[in-house]
Amino acid sequence: MCRSIKTLRPPALPDEATEEEIRAAALQYVRKVSGFRAPAAHNREVFDHAVDVIADATAELLAGLQVRGAPREGR
Repeated sequence: MCRSIKTLRPPALPDEATEEEIRAAALQYVRKVSGFRAPAAHNREVFDHAVDVIADATAELLAGLQVRGAPREGR
């Protein structure tokens, strides 16, 4: 696990993770997996796309998680 990626669900964060926090975690993941801190120009599009897809998947995951002892929204 990349040490720069922090837990984004309660109770690790007092509030919901922001879009900025989710994107930062996705960027760290893609950097770790690809081995590139900043990709070359010919890899920029695929690198940025991967960050977008992982950020979206992370937001979906966090929205669907149930944390024990925490009330679900809408109830």
